[in-house]
This record gives sequence, C-alpha cells and structure tokens, in this order.
Amino acid sequence: MRLISLFSILLFISCSTGSFSKRIIQPINGYAQMIVIEQNGVKTLHISGQIGEGENLEAQMRDVLDKLLVLLESEGGGYEHLVKINSYIVDYQPEDLAVFRNVRKEIFTAQITPASTLVGVTSLALPDWLIEIDAVAVID
Repeated sequence: MRLISLFSILLFISCSTGSFSKRIIQPINGYAQMIVIEQNGVKTLHISGQIGEGENLEAQMRDVLDKLLVLLESEGGGYEHLVKINSYIVDYQPEDLAVFRNVRKEIFTAQITPASTLVGVTSLALPDWLIEIDAVAVID
C-alpha cells in the first residue's frame, strides 16, 4: 500500500512540474492527423490511424509506414522514436502475419522496435483500405 501511495505522489509531482502545450496537426472535420504534447523539452506524438494505398496488404503497409515517417519527421523524429503502434488488418488471415512481420523487419531494427498490437477487423472506413496503423512516439 505504501508503494502505491509513494508512486502516486511521485507521478503527481512529475506531471505537475512545468507547463505543457498541445498542438493539433492538420485538423479536418473533427479529425487530426496528430496531436503533439510538449512538456519539459519532450514531445509526445499521438498519431491518428494512417491508411495506405496499393493493390495488396504489403503495398498498403509500406505506404502507411511511409506516412508515419513523414509525420514523425515533421516534428524532428524518426522510426526510432515510436514507442507504440496499433495495427488493424481487414479480414485478417494467419498468412497476413508473415507479410506484416517481413515489412516490419525491414523498417524496424531490434534496437527500435516499438511495442505493438495487431488486431484483425471486419472492415475499415472505406472498402479499399486493408490496414490502418496508429502510433505514439516520444521525441527528446
């Protein structure tokens, strides 16, 4: 019980020191490409779900990751700053995992692999979309 209380106090102190700012990147119709929170010289990027173009899952995944990189670079970051990604694949089949893993291995080295979740879904907002990825990044 003491550990929880001490942790709560430390968390409160760390969150209450210094002010923070919030920027909304490319807001359109109640949707933002990214929210940037800055506090004490650290930026936390909350990147909305990105979709890709292409004729198959691999092509769309590569395009999605390219779009993520553009957003990361716009704030002075790169793939190495990703801490979490969530991936949603339409009509997920076990063979999709090999495609997913192969593309990830090309992009993310062992030193920069973010925590991730992969979820199979029935559909996305438009029928041509096969994958959507959202992300969180921290840039020091």
